[in-house]
Amino acid sequence: MATPDRVSYWNKTRNLMIVMMALWVFFGYVVHMFVGSLNNIVILGFPLGYYMAAQGSLIAFVIMLFVFAGRQNAIDEEHGVAEE
Repeated sequence: MATPDRVSYWNKTRNLMIVMMALWVFFGYVVHMFVGSLNNIVILGFPLGYYMAAQGSLIAFVIMLFVFAGRQNAIDEEHGVAEE
């Protein structure tokens, strides 16, 4: 039988994964659906749609990777299953 601490651990891990997957879908698909309309906005001489397709999503993915690793490590430490 699962202990309350184990259930709490997996609930927090699942919720973190769901949030990260939702952000991945947003930056991977939703932003790119609006590239045409985003091209009307120009930042530093580049259309925003081009920037988001070429660089913005990749930057967001790398940031998400570090955020996920940090949050998961905090969850692991909170529940005593962290690696050394």
